[in-house]
Amino acid sequence: QVQLVESGGGLVQAGGSLSVSCAASGRTFSNYVMAWFRQAPGKEREFVAAIHWTGQSTRYADAVTGRFTISRDNAKNTVYLQLNSLKPDDTAVYFCAAKQTSVLSTTAYKYWGQGTQVTVSS
Repeated sequence: QVQLVESGGGLVQAGGSLSVSCAASGRTFSNYVMAWFRQAPGKEREFVAAIHWTGQSTRYADAVTGRFTISRDNAKNTVYLQLNSLKPDDTAVYFCAAKQTSVLSTTAYKYWGQGTQVTVSS
């Protein structure tokens, strides 16, 4: 079992930056691909970014490429998402997810956090 706890969401103006974190516990964190998803009101949850357990491979959704950066610190069992050049369309609940795989998958994650709200004002 893997437990995930997100933190760091908040309110920011368009064009601003924010960082969210996800602390993992319960299993060997370094064997898991970690990812971020988001869900806006009235919309389905969507993939944002994923990072290989080595930290050397990443994958991003087209909507965030060049603006968001995913990283991880296996020693701290923590994955991060740096959100830059934020737009009102980035407003959503951001979820951390974990999957025991070597593939940077966009689906079928087994473990999920409770989410953290990111709100971008225009």
